[in-house]
Amino acid sequence: MATEPLFFTEEEQQYIIAAIQEAEKQTSGEVKVHIEKKCPTPDAVERAKEVFLFLHLHETAERNGVLFYLAYEDRKFAVLGDKGINEKVSADFWDSTKELLRNHFKAGEFKEGLRHGILEAGLQLKKHFPYQSGDINELPDDISFGH
Repeated sequence: MATEPLFFTEEEQQYIIAAIQEAEKQTSGEVKVHIEKKCPTPDAVERAKEVFLFLHLHETAERNGVLFYLAYEDRKFAVLGDKGINEKVSADFWDSTKELLRNHFKAGEFKEGLRHGILEAGLQLKKHFPYQSGDINELPDDISFGH
């Protein structure tokens, strides 16, 4: 996967990374953002599953990683939680977060949508995976970029 960002400026990336760090202060969950121009599969969720594995989100101790996937040119996105989350929450757990993202993305507010979605995810995860003293950041907070 490419490392050259094409969509967000450095300042905008820092804005999103700050949201990841803020969300992770409330939960032991790990949040990752992956952005690419086009979704190489017909379904954004299927692509998110591929990226999830590529980024090793399935290797967190509590299996509580979350991926925010955005293919901006195709206007596709997905929010994907790992097995540990899905075993503890209802099937509609991510619906409010997805709706928040959808509303911002429709308005062309990609960085704001990601920030608000990430912070919402942190609040949701806090209920099931609260931050414990001694929690370590298992994954880097940077944004990953695809093609």
